[in-house]
Amino acid sequence: MKHLSTFLILLFITITSLQAQDNKLPYYYQIPDYPEKYTAETVVARMIDGLGFRYYWGTDSLTENDLKFKPSPEARTTGETIDHIYGLSKVIVNAALKKANERSGEEPKYSYEEKRERTLQNFRTASDLLKACESNCLIDMTVVFKGKNGQTEFPFWNNINGPIADAIWHVGQVVTHRRTSGNPFNSKVSVLRGKLRE
Repeated sequence: MKHLSTFLILLFITITSLQAQDNKLPYYYQIPDYPEKYTAETVVARMIDGLGFRYYWGTDSLTENDLKFKPSPEARTTGETIDHIYGLSKVIVNAALKKANERSGEEPKYSYEEKRERTLQNFRTASDLLKACESNCLIDMTVVFKGKNGQTEFPFWNNINGPIADAIWHVGQVVTHRRTSGNPFNSKVSVLRGKLRE
């Protein structure tokens, strides 16, 4: 039954993605409705939805100039920060999918737009899987890293204080960088309400 639920969620996400119109991505333009009940899983899902909403608007309409901007010679560029957030989104979704994180060394090269869409898809998939959980699923959603020297596994707690919190932190950096590079965050975005102000 759990596999069927996972399949249906992924199918829904794929269909929704294909139905996107007007160059608007199909999710996180505004935050989804909140779950009907409070559980550990729905609270984490809402955190990821908040992250997805902030990421959507923090990365909306970035220019080549924005992507190349870095505040100091030692810092990452905005584009490199977006690459890092994409990597974090994969760790977040892989925990929800109960899948190990493996580095092959041959990562595909995606455009900024493709990375942005993939990152948002990862957030949405992780959130939907958490919301579909019946009970006490977090114990099985460990963070697993597989490499040449074996496997390292962490409980879901580390996903919260690691990749999820880190991604929120870095979205804030993207917003600060874009202000500095002359392309400020949309002032109509209400992060409290999770939608654009009228």
